[in-house]
Amino acid sequence: MTAVSPSYLHDLALSLPEVFLLGATLVVLFVDLFISQPHRQLTYLLSLLTLLGTVVLLVAVPEVHHVGFSGMYVTDGFARLIKLMTAGTVAAAFLYSRDYLMKRGLFRGEYFVLALFATLGIFVMASAGNLLTMYLGIELLALSQYALVAFDRDSPIAAESAMKYFVLGAIASGVLLYGISIIYGVTGTFDLSLLAQRLDAHALTQVGLLFGLAFVMAGVAFKFGAVPFHMWIPDVYHGAPTSVTLFLGAAPKLAYFALSFRVLAQGLGSMASAWQGMVMVLAVLSIAVGNVVAVSQTNLKRMLAYSTISNVGFILLGFLTATPFGYRAALLYTITYVLMALGSFAMIILLSRKDFEADQIDDFKGLAQRSPWFAWMMLFFMVGTAGVPPFAGFFAKLYVIQALVDVGLTWLAVVAVLFSVVGAFYYLRVVKAMFFDAPVDNAPVGGAISFKLLLSLNGLAVLALGLMNTPLVELVAKALR
Repeated sequence: MTAVSPSYLHDLALSLPEVFLLGATLVVLFVDLFISQPHRQLTYLLSLLTLLGTVVLLVAVPEVHHVGFSGMYVTDGFARLIKLMTAGTVAAAFLYSRDYLMKRGLFRGEYFVLALFATLGIFVMASAGNLLTMYLGIELLALSQYALVAFDRDSPIAAESAMKYFVLGAIASGVLLYGISIIYGVTGTFDLSLLAQRLDAHALTQVGLLFGLAFVMAGVAFKFGAVPFHMWIPDVYHGAPTSVTLFLGAAPKLAYFALSFRVLAQGLGSMASAWQGMVMVLAVLSIAVGNVVAVSQTNLKRMLAYSTISNVGFILLGFLTATPFGYRAALLYTITYVLMALGSFAMIILLSRKDFEADQIDDFKGLAQRSPWFAWMMLFFMVGTAGVPPFAGFFAKLYVIQALVDVGLTWLAVVAVLFSVVGAFYYLRVVKAMFFDAPVDNAPVGGAISFKLLLSLNGLAVLALGLMNTPLVELVAKALR
């Protein structure tokens, strides 16, 4: 009998959160096969317990920098933060989505199982120490997302959106994999740490490596939804059930930040002068197109889709600097945006009813008269995302702009500020509809107490993290030290 090496056991111990998440997800899937619809609450509860158990293990596992499984798996403060944020985001998505799914006859185990598999994909990406491990995480997340978009099998719009997403996503995955293969052909390794060691100043003269980098950047840009690889976002956000849109608009952003940080900052950091120009173009186009096109939207989900594109531009601006402070600013922006996106889509779910989707801006008219408290919560989300002080979004934008100024890109900081002013128009349009227009719908605002409590805490967190942002800033700095 072959003895198991102590190093392998140590690697396995540090990867317990992923092992538990996978095993528990399979248990949820198995249990869901044998319960009837009236008992589907069990699947929901087991899914939340799965996330709770995963968080407990994440906290229990020592926070050490360790490279295991022959360089395939990395544990560090960054991976831990991304995983904890992801688990919390997915748990919030489950709580927000329960009533919505039940009212529409969509309260099925597939939603929870697919979301848990997507969470596992994000965990793999956060701890990827190898380009192939990263690609496996990307595909696990992507395949789960495709199925989630088509989750409502009776909706032709959802099916069309899922097909578009699948076709474009498959092309993007192929482009990314092709770029990875070229980089491997030039450097002879998939390992991100070895890749960083083998690249030096002479790497910029290798045409093959630059060619591979261009393909990798295209794949990363598509996953993020940056212009000109953004056309799937409005259709997918609009066509998917709102509970799925809420999930897509939040958790995957953490995953794609991990993808960018591991590959660009850590693996290809010595080639920053080559990819900075690409990132600059992507960032400026995303901020410009996202903000300008969002102005003409009347559907709130499509408006928030273009808002996502513009906010992705700000995240990329942090990467553009290729400095430790810039990376911290980008991660801080990603976390605050996820928090605000969760609340914005949850407000649509709150006002929705059976056979009625409150996804038009006009559906929010007069909300201050129907429910003053939640009108204020929506105001927090809108002005926070717009970057109005003293909300969290303002300080997130401020840190990104400061990172640009620190590296001498003042003109780019001015461009970002100007387009943020344009973006403020469509956010304030929603505020105007809520507080100054007469209501077109006098139906009472429903929602379970747990839903309303979580949404209130979400909105207050956007304000609190603006007034007292030091703990989050220190947490991000610690994770990226």
